[in-house]
Amino acid sequence: MSWMPQGTVYGTLLNFRAEVEALAPQMNQPPYKTPPKAPVLYVKTANTWSAHGAAITVPARVSEVEIGATIAMVMGVAGTAAGYVLMNDLSVPHASFFRPPVKFKCLDGFLGIGERLVPANEAGDPSGFMLEVRINGELKQTMNFNHLIRDAARLLTDVGEFMTLHPGDVLMLGCDAGRPLAKVGDRIDITAPGFGTLSNTLIEEPA
Repeated sequence: MSWMPQGTVYGTLLNFRAEVEALAPQMNQPPYKTPPKAPVLYVKTANTWSAHGAAITVPARVSEVEIGATIAMVMGVAGTAAGYVLMNDLSVPHASFFRPPVKFKCLDGFLGIGERLVPANEAGDPSGFMLEVRINGELKQTMNFNHLIRDAARLLTDVGEFMTLHPGDVLMLGCDAGRPLAKVGDRIDITAPGFGTLSNTLIEEPA
């Protein structure tokens, strides 16, 4: 049976250097006028969760979806990571990046979840994680988690300054810039050494 979350799933914005550099000019514009000082989080609600191998329905009004490949830490006891899991944080492309609307991020099925939770002691140093994204077998993105603004330990500490993560909660480490776009009919494969493959296929909404 595929692993599924037991708590709340949080996404993290602006945690890869290339992503921050690309958006830096916008950070000094209204309404914020300054870069964020703390981690920027959002929730992927339970209706978004899709198991490895599941077909994900794309609404008829949507022509393309953005692939947010990442690895997430799953909380254990005493504020430590119990393990890590592959995730595909899908969204509808949108301009309002700093406050991503729920209607773009939390559509039904829009979070692919790896079938295996890799225990923290097996996963190794999260800064050494490498990840690849393929669409229909073609390599579209490579991610190096050594490029994080906040590594896993720092992210956990900084989030803990303003909220409590409970055992079973899930915190994504972030998605890099250059996120690939996919459309109905595409097969998305996300792979990382030691994690296997997270695969999902996009299908058309029934008429």
